[in-house]
Amino acid sequence: MLVVTTETISGKNLEMLGLVAGNTVRSKNLVKDFGAGMKSIVGGELGSYQKMLAEARDIALQRMVQQAQEMGADAVVNVRFSSSAIMQGAAEIVASGTAVKFV
Repeated sequence: MLVVTTETISGKNLEMLGLVAGNTVRSKNLVKDFGAGMKSIVGGELGSYQKMLAEARDIALQRMVQQAQEMGADAVVNVRFSSSAIMQGAAEIVASGTAVKFV
């Protein structure tokens, strides 16, 4: 499955199948949340949150691709990621794009 951020794929004619999206909501446990809070006092990268968001992005992408495969797509174009805070220490990551078939 080809996944791109562009609206087109060079050399391919595309038939649009529709919107596809995948999402996940992730949180850290209380101990890691406390550690991140302490780290924010002195500054620097919050490694546990960075890892959590990277994992969430991968899961959301996999779910979006799975939905596209179920539609019979060959690719997903115009892929975008968005995130939002659900509550302190928890975030939702959404991957979305347009499923297409090569014609």
